[in-house]
Amino acid sequence: MRVVRIFHDEDVRYGLADDSMVTLISDEPFAAWETEGIVPLPHAQLLAPSIPTKVVCVGINYREHAKEMGHKIPDEPVLFLKPPTSVIGHGAEIRIPEGLENVDYEAELAVVLGRRTHNVSPEEAPAHILGYACANDVTSRSLQKKDGQWTRAKGFDTFCPLGPWVETDADPRDLKIESYVNGKVRQSARTSDMIFDPFQLVSFVSGVMALLPGDVVLTGTPSGVGPLVAGDAVEIRIEGVGSLINRVV
Repeated sequence: MRVVRIFHDEDVRYGLADDSMVTLISDEPFAAWETEGIVPLPHAQLLAPSIPTKVVCVGINYREHAKEMGHKIPDEPVLFLKPPTSVIGHGAEIRIPEGLENVDYEAELAVVLGRRTHNVSPEEAPAHILGYACANDVTSRSLQKKDGQWTRAKGFDTFCPLGPWVETDADPRDLKIESYVNGKVRQSARTSDMIFDPFQLVSFVSGVMALLPGDVVLTGTPSGVGPLVAGDAVEIRIEGVGSLINRVV
């Protein structure tokens, strides 16, 4: 099942999508709801599928990316946050502030929580997850190096594309994940290369902070990160989840 959030008839609505149609639902997907009208998917303006109170990100979580960046394999997940204001949806523009240099794409699998989650085990984590989405952890590499921590480099408005929907039926532990810039593949890996799998990550994060319905955990990026410039079209494609496309301005 694909959970979408769309702009329809001057209102923001949640719905359930298949390959051609969106069935509108009466409430958020985290609550009790009933089905309502139908909208053709090509006519639906897709928004970010979730409105998180926080986006919890994991750094250095693919073995090959750790080698690429010259990092040791971490003993436990490395966490940082992106603000909710960085989140945009499929088709929205990634806006690079004037004068900002060395802005990179980072393809990531996003975990979207479906219920309040606190101190759960990896075995309990799947029952707390609504589903999975594509994400792009856009990063100013120059500010990341300058600041020595990652909040400013990764926290600009529009620096967290998320979507195009939440896929509820995927198994996140072995999916192909790719990024494309202007149609050319830049990253290609499988989520099985993660150091900590998504269920371990949700468990670990929930031991630090309570996760609320709609919150997002980004699970790290594989090797092959690289630059974006104005005019680029960047696509994050994840097997069994979907394709997220944004243009850079």
